[in-house]
Amino acid sequence: MEQTDLLAVRAIEQLKYRYLRALDSKDWDLLRSTFTADATANYGDRLEFSNPDDLVAFMRENLGPDMVTLHQVHHPEIDVAGDSATGRWSLQDRIVMTGYRLLLDGASLYEDRYSRGADGEWRIAHTGYVRLYEHTVAMDDLPSFALTHNHFAE
Repeated sequence: MEQTDLLAVRAIEQLKYRYLRALDSKDWDLLRSTFTADATANYGDRLEFSNPDDLVAFMRENLGPDMVTLHQVHHPEIDVAGDSATGRWSLQDRIVMTGYRLLLDGASLYEDRYSRGADGEWRIAHTGYVRLYEHTVAMDDLPSFALTHNHFAE
């Protein structure tokens, strides 16, 4: 791999981490900035978006203060070809749904496409995953469960 490819791989890794940090911190402007103007997304069989504005609007509407999320990706496999790249990632996620009194855990395999813009910045052209598993547990089934802090509910 050429040195320029290594720099691109690192920039794409940071882009993906920024995308997830924006999602978990509910920073919708930052989330939007991680996408190309015509980006698409599909999350399993349930959610599909033909543009980034609809994706961000959906997340803003559905991931309010009663949805505390943690998305972690690892095992990146990134291939760079000029100003385009593909990436594969393993995802582990947890959602604390206080309004529904549920905990959700899951794992997925992401398949992404990236594009380097005229400004030299990498952005997500497509993101999506195949869900490997997902399970929920009712908080009421865990008598000792106590959410002792929710940054978004303050």
